[in-house]
Amino acid sequence: MEIVRLGSQPSGKGPADWFTGSVRIDPLFQPNGHRRAAAAKVTFEPGARTAWHTHPLGQTLLVVSGIGWVQRAGGPIEEIRPGDVVWFEPNEKHWHGASATMAMTHIAIQEELNGKVVDWMEQVTDEQYKK
Repeated sequence: MEIVRLGSQPSGKGPADWFTGSVRIDPLFQPNGHRRAAAAKVTFEPGARTAWHTHPLGQTLLVVSGIGWVQRAGGPIEEIRPGDVVWFEPNEKHWHGASATMAMTHIAIQEELNGKVVDWMEQVTDEQYKK
């Protein structure tokens, strides 16, 4: 058994290479010798979002608070709210973040494959975000 105490892992700022706007990442757990999943609580201020990206084994988002937007390549932007669960298929190109006017927090869970949980791509432009 392992207990990770609240506050034992510092919050971090979402890197500008991977995010647009103000994003805080609170790590929850990382892959280890017996677990290949990683999870973090991610808070996006209004207008903040990820860059386009994929996950080799997919990703699950559990929306905790606020109102957010998600989009997969070629699909419409969809609104997400507290209690919603979003699943992105393995290697499905997508982005997610807050709505333009309200912050959003989700828990992101993804599994590691060959040492990697995510492949980051280009930024989501303002024009793509505002559609």
